[in-house]
Amino acid sequence: MTSRLNEPGAAATQAKSLVPRVAHTWTRRLRRGAAGHTPGHTAGHTPWIRATTLGVGTGLAAGMTLAAAASGLAGYFARAVVTPVRERAEDLQILAVTRGPEGDEVILPITAETVVEGTYGLFFHGGRSLARIGPIIALEPKGGTVTRPVQKVYGGDLRTAVRGWWTSVVYLNPADAGFESEEVVITLPGGPSPAWHVAPQPVAAGLPADQQGPLTGRNVWAIGVHGRGSNRTEGIRALAATSALGAETLLISYRNDGEAPAAADGRYGLGVTEWEDVEAGIEFALERGAQDILLFGWSMGGAISLQTADRSRYAAYIRGLVLTGPVIDWMDVLAHQAKANRIPDAVGRLGQWFISNPGGRRVTGLAAPVDLQAMNWIDRAEQLRDHVLIMHSVDDNIVPYGPSRDLARKNPKVTYVSFAQALHVKEWNHDPQRWDATVIDWVTDLFSRAAPGQTRPGEPGYSA
Repeated sequence: MTSRLNEPGAAATQAKSLVPRVAHTWTRRLRRGAAGHTPGHTAGHTPWIRATTLGVGTGLAAGMTLAAAASGLAGYFARAVVTPVRERAEDLQILAVTRGPEGDEVILPITAETVVEGTYGLFFHGGRSLARIGPIIALEPKGGTVTRPVQKVYGGDLRTAVRGWWTSVVYLNPADAGFESEEVVITLPGGPSPAWHVAPQPVAAGLPADQQGPLTGRNVWAIGVHGRGSNRTEGIRALAATSALGAETLLISYRNDGEAPAAADGRYGLGVTEWEDVEAGIEFALERGAQDILLFGWSMGGAISLQTADRSRYAAYIRGLVLTGPVIDWMDVLAHQAKANRIPDAVGRLGQWFISNPGGRRVTGLAAPVDLQAMNWIDRAEQLRDHVLIMHSVDDNIVPYGPSRDLARKNPKVTYVSFAQALHVKEWNHDPQRWDATVIDWVTDLFSRAAPGQTRPGEPGYSA
């Protein structure tokens, strides 16, 4: 399947940042500079040289203050990007939980996220509990509220919660989605790490028990690589598609995600370090009989998957990548984040310098600089060897879709499928049927072709 879908027009969305809004305080300082300083009038005749000296001193002091503020903001920005968030802010008020004709309903404030159709999660009680929230029942623009059904609560009592946060995660484990799983341990470079191994299960995927997928018996393993600030629960949404395909699925943890061992520096490598953990997952799958690997990546997990395919010693086993809202070019994402936070361009570029140069390590806390250019797949488009499916919403408010679209334009091995309305990595949440069908069709088509270095039956050199 090589068809490209037309891009729907982008709807206006409210930008939500990787960087906390406290950065605006620094920005205001930068804008003020020394504008409020007005030298007092001096009586008598002040020698010209003295006035000039005063002016130079004031300008120098203002310039130094401005430079210090710029450097401080750039450092704050850089640190925020590479530092894992250990505690999420409960930034969504839960106004009420009422009893409706078909069960509990939750009333929430209207936000850019709560008014998008689909099925989502609502974490509450500090992230210890999760509610699965269904499509919109009522919208009251005048009152600023939206009402949605509570489909299921996993742990806790939503009626006692007053705040929480909106999420793309809708299940806490595969069993919540109806799939049996095996808890396994993968040995990462930093130590043992938990993962879920899920065998294909047609019934759980909504198919007849005797229906076999196109990959059944072919020892294909799909490895799920979650995004920044998330964990392996993010990949549970893919289980229906991978089961329908007949693929084994491995949902892994990696360094700094709260389940796997932390990196020595406690910082994200944005893909240039985490790929080693995915490689360990591939090795685990190969030891269990895998012959082909599919990498499923979300957001930063997309950047990690691309690095794995590029750098792993097991790259030859990777048949394709399925990416949702992926980071194709970190420099583009960081520029977008700087703009969303009203950080001046020059300051944003300085933040990138802190991340990517040895001189910035004392500011960021990174053990080694992150080579942002090595993760710019627009410039490296010709070096991308694998077939890639990218599903990306034009209304993504965190990672702009432009690089995903542009990569498909530059490399014929990349198929770009555009979604609309869905916010960051919520394409499945907004339209799960389309997400699943797109994945199943693309992967089926991919495996109908000869693998690299192989030929089809009837062609010269073919061997069973």
